[in-house]
Amino acid sequence: MDANGAINQVGLGTHIEVDLIDADGNTERMDFALVPASQADMGRGLLSADAPLGKAVRGKFVGATIPYQMGDIRQIRIVSVGPGQSSAGVDAETRRAEVLQKALDDAERTNAQMFASSYSGKWGDYDPDGVDGWDE
Repeated sequence: MDANGAINQVGLGTHIEVDLIDADGNTERMDFALVPASQADMGRGLLSADAPLGKAVRGKFVGATIPYQMGDIRQIRIVSVGPGQSSAGVDAETRRAEVLQKALDDAERTNAQMFASSYSGKWGDYDPDGVDGWDE
């Protein structure tokens, strides 16, 4: 914080605006909150402090230009730093676990349907449409 109480250093829980600068000097503005990895969700503007971009800006001050090689980006300039907003609700780790479980369930159902549609036995074939009711 400076003498006026304004935040000017990037840290965990701060909201940051940066300019991404490419090799030609073109800039693109990006903003995010720096959070622990368990809360990271870029779709909601929450960047993990352990991500490469998070590591690059952590501890730096407003106005700093930092070398950063990612894709066509060559530098990052920190435009502003402010207090982060608390993220209420289910944390990102729980949401990721739920999405992963749904993907696993969908994969199991697809595997069963593929087996049922390709299997032919001497007592009859499986009905792949009968597998659709498994998720109910």
